[in-house]
Amino acid sequence: MIGSIYRLAKWSAVFGGFALVVLTLMIVISVTGRALIGVGLGPIPGDFELAEVATAIAVFYFMPWCYLRDGHATVDLLYMHLPRGVQRTVVTVSDLLMLGVWLVMTWKLWEGMLEKREYMETTFILQMPIWWAYAFCVVGAVIGCAAYIAKTMTQLGLASPPAGWSVETLGGH
Repeated sequence: MIGSIYRLAKWSAVFGGFALVVLTLMIVISVTGRALIGVGLGPIPGDFELAEVATAIAVFYFMPWCYLRDGHATVDLLYMHLPRGVQRTVVTVSDLLMLGVWLVMTWKLWEGMLEKREYMETTFILQMPIWWAYAFCVVGAVIGCAAYIAKTMTQLGLASPPAGWSVETLGGH
């Protein structure tokens, strides 16, 4: 079970990367079109709307894998001088707090998605339903919640780390 969450988080990061590649290509094409307005080209309509959506999706799909790989920012000035047991406690408590943040964020994204869908809100230029972006982000947020639960369970000794991972890899800085 824990291993499948790690694989899901890894594949969600790949999906987020794909979203950023598509976003980058779209921006290059749109900027090139703007630069060549004099020869009959132009920007991609709604390029900023698409950039907003793709960026939000990429962030939600990258964060679970970033967390599992200890890619988040830490302030090591005091932390690195603490005893190993205290470091593990700090990591576990902060992970539990962040799990709470992710759960609330997921809940609010879900509510926001339902509201945007109910009122049929759309983007200004493309008239794209806004709830679509929320739906993609909710999926990424759920994967994030699963990642926090899986890693915290492993740190607490309630689950075994997936093959190729150790408890030190999961909680050590």
